[in-house]
Order: sequence, then structure tokens, then C-alpha cells
Amino acid sequence: MTKLPVAQKFHAAGTWSGAASTCALSYEDRFFRRKKLTTQDGWSFVADFEKTVSLNHGDALALSDGKLVEVRAAPESLLAISGSDLPRLAWHIGNRHTPCQIEATRLLIQNDPVITHMLTHLGATAMAVIEPFTPEGGAYGLGRTHSHEHGHSVHSHAH
Repeated sequence: MTKLPVAQKFHAAGTWSGAASTCALSYEDRFFRRKKLTTQDGWSFVADFEKTVSLNHGDALALSDGKLVEVRAAPESLLAISGSDLPRLAWHIGNRHTPCQIEATRLLIQNDPVITHMLTHLGATAMAVIEPFTPEGGAYGLGRTHSHEHGHSVHSHAH
């Protein structure tokens, strides 16, 4: 049995070059501690980190054999939110700690019937789309919003 290469480090988007292959992962699949992954070229490796990581579109996994594998955001089922008061809609999405990709003319969110109901009652239009999802980071531009962990900050935030 051949031993698979292992990734225990990654490089942030824009800080590396020369990927041997790519690996397309959904937003949820880019959040893990240990996982067997397969590149778009069909070869497998194991990503094994000391702590859970949140990979972004454009990051690169550094394999034990010296190769780099670029992480790409895979197309997934989302909702495109539009409306006449996009900043207000974005505020309501953020107030519920819902991951959101903010664009000039629309917001992209995961398909959540409760959030969608709230937004349509605020005058939004929701349209199903299949696209890569690259939401904004959490507070201070880092991390994920759904776990609502503020990490290393001296900022106190109680609910």
C-alpha cells in the first residue's frame, strides 16, 4: 500500500506560486482538522492539522512530498440576495452571524429558509444560484462567523 502525502501546513492566498494541482472544496468542506482530499487530477493526500483550519479560496496546502495544492472554492447551491437597500439587508444577515459574500449589487448566502423568509419580508429578492462561495471573514476579518468565536481579541462580546 502506498503512503499518501500529508499536508500539515498551508500558505495564504497570494503568498505562494507553483501549484501542482487544485482541490475544489465547498465552504463547509474548507473547514476541518483532518481529511482525505482528492485533487482535480485524481490523486489523493491527507490534510492533517494540529487544530481546525478554515481554508480560503486561493490558499495552498503544502504536502510532505514538496508539492503545493491550490484550494479553490467549489460551486455550490446558494442564494443571491438583491434589493433596493443592500446595506440594510447585509446588516440583518451579519446580525444573525450568517456567512455572506458581499458584492456591489448582491449578497450571496447559503440556502437558509429562515434567513430567506426574514430577508424577503424586508423587501429582498432571493434567487437560487450555483456558484463558488467566498464569504467575508468574521470579526476583524478573520475566521468564520458561524461558530461566533472571537479568538485572540481583547474585545469583550457577550450575548
